[in-house]
Amino acid sequence: MRIHWPRRIFAQVLTAQVAITTGVMVLTTGLFLAPLGSELDDQAMRRALSIAQTTAADPELARELVATEPDPRGPVQTGAERIRTATGALYVVVMDTRGVRWSHTNTGEIGRHVSTDPSRTLAGREVRQIDTGTLGRSARAKVPLRDGRGRIVGAVSVGIAYDSVRGRLLGTIPGLLRYAGAALAVGVLAAIAVSRRLRHRTHGVAFADISALLDEREAMLHSIREGVVACDRHGRIRLVNDEAARLLGLGAGAAGRVPDEVLPAGRTTEVLTGRVAGTDLLAVSGGRVLVANRVPTRDGGAVVTLRDRTELELLGRELDSTQGLLDALRAQDHEHANRLHTLRGLLELGRHEMAVEFVAQVAGAHRASAEQIAERVPDPLLSALLVGKAAVAAERGVSLRVSAATLLPATVVDPRDLVTVLGNLLDNALDAVGGHGRAEPFVEVDLRAEGSTAVLRVSDTGPGVPPALREEIFAEGWSTKAAPPAAAHRGRGIGLALVRRLAERYGGMARVTARAGGGAVFTVVLPEALAREDSAPGECPGAPGDSCTPLPATGGTT
Repeated sequence: MRIHWPRRIFAQVLTAQVAITTGVMVLTTGLFLAPLGSELDDQAMRRALSIAQTTAADPELARELVATEPDPRGPVQTGAERIRTATGALYVVVMDTRGVRWSHTNTGEIGRHVSTDPSRTLAGREVRQIDTGTLGRSARAKVPLRDGRGRIVGAVSVGIAYDSVRGRLLGTIPGLLRYAGAALAVGVLAAIAVSRRLRHRTHGVAFADISALLDEREAMLHSIREGVVACDRHGRIRLVNDEAARLLGLGAGAAGRVPDEVLPAGRTTEVLTGRVAGTDLLAVSGGRVLVANRVPTRDGGAVVTLRDRTELELLGRELDSTQGLLDALRAQDHEHANRLHTLRGLLELGRHEMAVEFVAQVAGAHRASAEQIAERVPDPLLSALLVGKAAVAAERGVSLRVSAATLLPATVVDPRDLVTVLGNLLDNALDAVGGHGRAEPFVEVDLRAEGSTAVLRVSDTGPGVPPALREEIFAEGWSTKAAPPAAAHRGRGIGLALVRRLAERYGGMARVTARAGGGAVFTVVLPEALAREDSAPGECPGAPGDSCTPLPATGGTT
């Protein structure tokens, strides 16, 4: 009959622990009994030696051995039997120098030669041994018998019955087995308790199932397109899948270390460490917009999931740009309708020359505004952004001005980054100015090239930024306003964080200061954002003495 090994973990552990406990107890009992037998043998030989030494120390025994003949009723036999009876020895044999017995338990052996060689004892040495004689196996000791002058006149041999030694040994076995059985029972109960706890923790699955689950978990974690970071209860990173390593820029040495050691300070690190709580938290890491969620585990650790929202954020900003363009077109349509009504009125009144002059004036203003932007900011994306934002600003009752010192060459390395920075700064400024209630609110843009470095400066007449908040406003998730319905697809508090991260990626900086007369000035420096050119930039095309040139809301379309 074939014995099947149990499949479930708790049953395997229980069986293994019971077998190990039983084997250990059997081995321990054997290891205990082996030295115990040797110790009992040694004790029996020591006892026999002690009796023999005591017997040989009697001076009368040596004189009687020399003075008499071997006799079952002689004084030597009588004294030896008295000692044997008193000590419980198997035998006490007294022999002369020829090895002839003068005493023996069996009187028929008196006068006969001893069965073992007495030469070593008669030579003056004491002997201890386990041996077999006429009375069977015994633990025996032999000592020389000396007279009053120290001469060896014989020997004394004392034996302890080996059956008594074995009996003592066997007598200890029941008690030893009781202790061993109690220890085995305790071990089995402990094994059952451990197995029950293990069954609870493993949900009764088998080893093969656990191995398959681990393989499936590894395959799943490293194949999903969502970052997963697991931390233990001490805050150390325990697991990082491939997507999380890519999103956070973590290497192979991140495991076993705390997030503060492997990640720069910021919202991402605060989410991983649990210092910031919440769901769907927005964070910026390495120029990427991430959505983070942290879920605690029962052992005190946590699992953090990260979703890359960079593409969605870019699409959202493109949607915002499209919305801004629609707002600009709506504003232009409204303004063009007013001008067409004016033109129709002039024609109906018969003032044809004034109508022609009005049309030429409007067309010239449009052309001059578009050409002015194209000359100062030749890059089509940036110039289109300025024109569109000017229309949005006009609809909000805000004047968008471009500084007369603005001059940015067309050799922009990555216009999309500059559009992101400038668009966020303009949106932030327009939001601040629109609700401040100044009589003539405006936003001023200053774009300059300093070698290969692009310097972007946006100032506004809004409420400004208190000194205590000038660093905090660049943190992810920080915002002073709720998201409007039109921007429901976007999270708030990401724009300025992206601006700073882009500046840091270029090796530059982003800061905010106070504007003279009230308001705020945002300055962003982007080194190496412009391609190097041999020729120096031309002079500002603005009119001499002008500080800036307003962009009318009716500027050209993109």
